[in-house]
Amino acid sequence: MSKAKSTFFCQQCGHESVKWAGQCPSCGQWNTFVEELVQKDNGKNNPGWKDYNSEKRTAKTVSLNEIKNTEERRLPTADVELNRVLGGGIVPGSLVLVAGEPGIGKSTLFLQNGLWLKEIVVLYISGEESEQQLKMRADRLGLKNDQFYLLTETSTQIIFQEIKKLKPQLVIVDSIQTLHTTHIESSPGSVSQIRECTAEFQRFAKETNTPVFLIGHITKDGSIAGPKILEHMVDTVLQFEGDRHYAYRILRTLKNRFGSTAELGIYEMTDSGMRGVLNPSEILITQKEDQLSGIAIAATIEGMRPLLIEVQALVTQSVYGTPQRTVSGFDLRRLQLLLAVLEKRGGFHFGMKDVFLNIAGGIKVEDPSIDLAVLCALLSSYEDVTLPQHICFAGEVGLSGEIRAVNRIEQRIAEAEKLGFEKILVSKYNQKGLAKQKFNIEVVTMGRVEEVYRYLF
Repeated sequence: MSKAKSTFFCQQCGHESVKWAGQCPSCGQWNTFVEELVQKDNGKNNPGWKDYNSEKRTAKTVSLNEIKNTEERRLPTADVELNRVLGGGIVPGSLVLVAGEPGIGKSTLFLQNGLWLKEIVVLYISGEESEQQLKMRADRLGLKNDQFYLLTETSTQIIFQEIKKLKPQLVIVDSIQTLHTTHIESSPGSVSQIRECTAEFQRFAKETNTPVFLIGHITKDGSIAGPKILEHMVDTVLQFEGDRHYAYRILRTLKNRFGSTAELGIYEMTDSGMRGVLNPSEILITQKEDQLSGIAIAATIEGMRPLLIEVQALVTQSVYGTPQRTVSGFDLRRLQLLLAVLEKRGGFHFGMKDVFLNIAGGIKVEDPSIDLAVLCALLSSYEDVTLPQHICFAGEVGLSGEIRAVNRIEQRIAEAEKLGFEKILVSKYNQKGLAKQKFNIEVVTMGRVEEVYRYLF
């Protein structure tokens, strides 16, 4: 046995150091270094996947022109939303990390997806729950599958022995923080253990062409080192997020070697598991009978999917010396920029007003085309005048008060038309793309913020 070695790891980003330091030189966080005992053996008594694999591959250099293109065969799942965020289905040999807060619904989502895949052998490895707990959850989902196998184990040595016997076509690991390998002496959940276990599954996935899903926990500030240090090792990173007070959950792609990184899947948490929401625009717009000021509808796009979302603004007289600026689901600095544009270009005195902004449905939006809807909601609340019903907005606002063109305007207009809106207000610089097409919705084009104010109020 080799000599035990002690190393310090940053629990935030996984940076390795030979001695303790107050501040991590990699991520800049304070008091995150923890000492871990790292003891790598020669591997004879502690086999990982590479030791079980009898077919030893020899690496050799090849010319790029010699490599033949093969069609990427994907395994489509029964879950439309999961197919969307993965880029069209599960890629053979891919390693997918699913990160999210504890209790958000990751285990439920992937248990039901594993049970839906009836034509392949699925192995679900759980280090957190017993077989009885998983059986109860499967019964609650009302799903049965003869090709679905459970393994409640945390040692990678035993896991790979079982994999060698079963030969599954899909492996789901819940969660990567509970696994440990005998190559490393530190405790499960530590940086070195998580990294080594992931490396073993990566070798297994690439050599056998078997897709592997790794589920990992993070807290709101991302303080558990697990998922953050694995992002460069895996092919796809999916973030599962949502407010526990809402029934809706969002599956977001942060990294994808086989598809777009801007995709979004929306789920609704029900008694019978996670249900994919096929038309999210209807749930993101509240159905109200009374007309209220400070509400505007924005036509935005997340990935390939157009969404209509409700922007709510409240502008009130400031009681204290410093006015408040509070946002939910929107960038605070972007709000301050829009308020400065209204102050300078429109002469509205927001300097003595408290401003509160909320994106309905608990969704976070980064698309700049929401600017125009935010601006109109602010003006509506400031003047206490209701915006006309059945009108929506799509446009980016520049610092000089101009309304800038946004991409894929036809898709936004088509989505607004589908949901029964009568007018959509867009930038006049988008006219080139609209000249050839005819829509059943009135498209109003504007170039400046002042024109929008005169048109609406």
